[in-house]
Amino acid sequence: MFNTPKLSVVGAGPGDPELITIKALNVLKSAQVILYDALINRKLLEYAPQAEHIFVGKRKDKHRFPQEEINELIVKYALERGHVVRLKGGDPFIFGRGSEEIDFARKNGLETAVVSGITSSIAVPANVGIPLTQRGTSESFWVITGTTSQRKLSNDVRLAAQSTATVVILMGMGKLKEIVEVFKGFGKENVPVGIIQNGTTENERSGFGTIRSIEKVVSAKKLGAPAIIVIGEVVKEANALQQIFQQARTTSNKSKLVKIGAA
Repeated sequence: MFNTPKLSVVGAGPGDPELITIKALNVLKSAQVILYDALINRKLLEYAPQAEHIFVGKRKDKHRFPQEEINELIVKYALERGHVVRLKGGDPFIFGRGSEEIDFARKNGLETAVVSGITSSIAVPANVGIPLTQRGTSESFWVITGTTSQRKLSNDVRLAAQSTATVVILMGMGKLKEIVEVFKGFGKENVPVGIIQNGTTENERSGFGTIRSIEKVVSAKKLGAPAIIVIGEVVKEANALQQIFQQARTTSNKSKLVKIGAA
């Protein structure tokens, strides 16, 4: 029985396979074809064994498929097979080009649906203890792409650097030097910075410093893309959380030593 040609654009969340919605999983289970991105956790594909899985991911300077070809594949498979799921990292409408795919599908007569995902811009900082807003510290936050479609640093970074808001920059590691120079230009050398690579996954790594020191931290820790840059006073909360964890581990170790000594 042939299914009605349909596209569902689905957010896969920030990387941890458990950070996906129940609705998204149900949609995966009803797919005939899944076109998935580079940043999704492959474990999610196990929820759709009935579907054909096709990688169409794009990474910096390594675009397997241009967006126009992905759009054409969506329509092709929907007309041939029925329900196509476009599985995208984070939330598909936050720098994910999900709206472009929906528009193209509708123009070609497909039914469409969108399932929001947990965006990495919020979940990744939270996973290391950074609250993007905090009473008395940060009243708002910016989420900015570090690299525009013209491969340049977004002008919004300059605007954000003049505020007291928390600044979250996605796809910005290639522009880190420029970002640092912008913030230095507004006298923000001592503002805390956190960089989290592969956030919420088992391969997560992070580094913390200030605008003045963060490039050296990145070099020393060999951090790279994909990573999220968080700039603002709230980044200090991550260090506070790490200190709590360290104290807890120290206390636990001392307790074990006491027990061993008593024995």
